[in-house]
Amino acid sequence: MLLVDSHCHLDRLSYGSKQTDMADVLAKAAALEVGYFLCVSVTQAQFPTMLAAIVPYPQVFASCGVHPLNQDPGVDAALLLTQAADPRVVAIGETGLDYFYSPENKEVQQASFREHIRVARALNKPLIIHTRDAQQDTLQIMREEGADQVGGVLHCFTESLEMAEAAMAMGFYISISGIVTFKNAAALQAVVKALPLERLLVETDSPYLAPIPHRGRENEPAFVRDVAQFIADLRQMPLAELAEATSHNFFELFKLAKK
Repeated sequence: MLLVDSHCHLDRLSYGSKQTDMADVLAKAAALEVGYFLCVSVTQAQFPTMLAAIVPYPQVFASCGVHPLNQDPGVDAALLLTQAADPRVVAIGETGLDYFYSPENKEVQQASFREHIRVARALNKPLIIHTRDAQQDTLQIMREEGADQVGGVLHCFTESLEMAEAAMAMGFYISISGIVTFKNAAALQAVVKALPLERLLVETDSPYLAPIPHRGRENEPAFVRDVAQFIADLRQMPLAELAEATSHNFFELFKLAKK
């Protein structure tokens, strides 16, 4: 069996007593049959350090982008194009819109999102999109900027089935995090049951959003197995079958990620 953590922030884990270093984290994950990881960038300033940290680990891939909540000083489009051209970068993002935490700078977020899509198209690399409380604007910008030409994923998905279907119609995948295990996640669980298996990914978004039974702890890539097990149970299918499908989907989407 093989699982892939399709979205994590390895450079943001608290290395110390619980896990000594990145090698330790990856080894713990490998012991639970989590074999590949996508380490996702959230600022341009930290991208070089993040990239350097994962260089020793061929099973770890990188993305390059500016999170919608990290808009100070904003995206440098020319630098993004240069950084994202690195061969270790398999995706652009994470980018997108977050009106839940930061509705006051919608226009800045939208401009940044558009630049990311343009870079993704220029480099022919898929997008990693964060969207929260911004369904209409997210889909509209995706359509206007031609996001369907490169595809990608709506990560840590918590929105409606209708939004998922609209994104999937543009060639996008839907990635589910540990939020699906939460007691108040009935609506999301219904969406996850309805999603087509061939468009599903699993992730931790570590160090954030640890799934049950690890709530209160820092999340780590090994816990993607708990996410996958919960989804498998929810969909009444074997874990191995879900793992095979989501891992296949990952490599179908991120074609520059090589086993």
